[in-house]
Amino acid sequence: MENVTLNVKGMSCGHCVNAIEGSVGKLEGVEKVKVNLGAGQVDVSYNNEKVSLNEIKEAIDDQGYDVE
Repeated sequence: MENVTLNVKGMSCGHCVNAIEGSVGKLEGVEKVKVNLGAGQVDVSYNNEKVSLNEIKEAIDDQGYDVE
């Protein structure tokens, strides 16, 4: 199991949290997604044999947010 904290720009409200947690959370291999609005961070626990970090970043990007 891998754990990563991503810095994400553009998150400002509950809708942002739901959009990111929903899109990343439904990826196969993602165990846990936690958005911290105040810090502008997304913590993800995932199985790197089933999903890549790039796929997780793309899922966030597809929702309209910038991953650093």
